[in-house]
Amino acid sequence: MTEENTTHFGFTDIPESEKAGKVQGVFGSVASKYDVMNDAMSMGIHRIWKDAMMDWLVPRPGTRLLDVAGGTGDISFRYLKRAGRAHATVLDLTEPMLVEGRKRAEAESMADSLDWVVGDAMALPFEANTFDTYTISFGIRNVTRPQQALNEAYRVLKPGGRLMVLEFSQIPNAMMQKVYDLYSFNIIPRMGQMIAGDRDSYQYLVESIRKFPDQDTFLSMVRAAGFENAKYRNLTMGIACLHSGWKI
Repeated sequence: MTEENTTHFGFTDIPESEKAGKVQGVFGSVASKYDVMNDAMSMGIHRIWKDAMMDWLVPRPGTRLLDVAGGTGDISFRYLKRAGRAHATVLDLTEPMLVEGRKRAEAESMADSLDWVVGDAMALPFEANTFDTYTISFGIRNVTRPQQALNEAYRVLKPGGRLMVLEFSQIPNAMMQKVYDLYSFNIIPRMGQMIAGDRDSYQYLVESIRKFPDQDTFLSMVRAAGFENAKYRNLTMGIACLHSGWKI
């Protein structure tokens, strides 16, 4: 009998086979309050980060976007508005998140340009060379095997396609990182309790940020998946980071 590989769920080590279910539990629990909590936790700065993502991405008319871990559609809505005429597929492991996305006003006005798909970032239900753009925003740290998700991103992108990852990262300054940790571990779980009635899920989210690889380590993973011209940009001193790569 072979021993199963383990992964981390926050600061706890668990069998790999259990992580997806636990992540679904977290996001299923907070789905209805997810957008409100994003604003509260980041003091609205997540909107600036997502706009910076679009500025670097420069969505083009007639392109096809795959937004993985796309949840309530935030990135897809921005992409479609910038592109003017495009198509977005929002894929998420957690159906309640997609349900919340469909309820948003933008979803109604853009219904013809949107698909909502329940699926796994590590085994995408799409043919190779299908999409022009692949985005994943604050989602890849929740994937059991991030390298496998990046490999899948490379597979489904067309030649000339673009990967863009927005994720929490590490502040290069140790003192600033300490201040940020104090805020994260002491304030965010309390906010989760007050706003979403769920302290544990937000405790996990804070822990998952600290377990995620730093900027250069993740850059090497993007390159290992096959992406060329890969680079990153820090946002707000490195609290968040954008990684970009091209399938050439």
